[in-house]
Amino acid sequence: GVITEAEAAALAPDANQLRVFWKDGIRFATADEAFSLRLLGRLHNDWTAAFSSDSLQADYPGVSDSDTGVNFRRARIGIGGTIYHSVVFKADYDFAGGDADFKDVYVGLVDVPWVGSVTVGHFKEPFSLEEIISSNHLSFLERGLPNVFAASRNNGIMLANAAAGERVTWAIGGFRDSDDFANGFGADSAYNLTGRVTGLPVYRDEGQVLAHLGLAYSHQFRNDDEVRYRARPESASFPARLVDSGAVVADGVDLLAPEAAVVWGPLSLQAEYFQTWVDATAGDDPRWHGYYVYASYFLTGESRTYETDEGIFGRTRPARNFALDGSGWGAWEVLLRYSNLDVEQEGNELDDVTVGLNWQLNPNARVMANYVHGDVDGSGNANILQMRFQ
Repeated sequence: GVITEAEAAALAPDANQLRVFWKDGIRFATADEAFSLRLLGRLHNDWTAAFSSDSLQADYPGVSDSDTGVNFRRARIGIGGTIYHSVVFKADYDFAGGDADFKDVYVGLVDVPWVGSVTVGHFKEPFSLEEIISSNHLSFLERGLPNVFAASRNNGIMLANAAAGERVTWAIGGFRDSDDFANGFGADSAYNLTGRVTGLPVYRDEGQVLAHLGLAYSHQFRNDDEVRYRARPESASFPARLVDSGAVVADGVDLLAPEAAVVWGPLSLQAEYFQTWVDATAGDDPRWHGYYVYASYFLTGESRTYETDEGIFGRTRPARNFALDGSGWGAWEVLLRYSNLDVEQEGNELDDVTVGLNWQLNPNARVMANYVHGDVDGSGNANILQMRFQ
């Protein structure tokens, strides 16, 4: 029968009551979604075995013929959410190194007219497709060699928005270099102005066919401050950095990074080039660069997921989640990457070839395996086998 207004009001959900539900994690939200919370966390347990040539051992103290071990690459816990529709926040901490390092710790406003969003705190500078992608959704265990140029997280303020039906995104921000606890204060002038713009000239079938283009630029203001770039062979566990620019006293650094990606069903291609110009206070001005290119293919037919509002790739969703009863085997992906980094003033450089296999059991669990062959020009090479249980 017909119910009265009083009865309808009694049946309506309490606007202040949080409901609990699952959406790629545990979430809480009011009926009108004015308030929401999400529990955050990730566990990345790595197992690594590295075998180095005699010549590499001779040139790099601490490297042996076989180095093996295990570690937690990441062990994070945090919380994020929305308050009164328009205020957002996130507080994410990583305990993998034995203390509570800051990761994304920020507050912001969303749906700001013309601007889109305003974010203040500790988070990633808008530079490099590979750098901005969450570590939960990277195709390989580690980002490519040239990502050593990307500043990653710093303390700052950023404006960001999407336009043209989310076929275009842009972000720009000012940042202060900061440590693992988001602190940055002193006599140095380590401030960065960083921006990124992306476009989707092709986007069909809800992203199963797309072409992505992007460009990022950063000017790092320095005043007789040291800058330095060095890298391991795409393995965080490897005992030595195989290329090292050394410390260069500079008055500024300019970085430019064009990026491109193509998705055609289960096939994906991605590449970035990084160019760095250092304004040294004495001597020649170094010009360093690096690049990577890789291909991936889903044997089980899935496609990489693209987030149009940010211009990045996101979470893989298997067509059939793994189940012990045999009803599904998850998503299986094979990968191949070549990357190069040249930061040696003498001209030496590091080249990596990485072969990967990913098993995505479901949207929240993954097993990854990488084989990395790293070759140092003028020295030797390392062969690295690593697995991640995520």
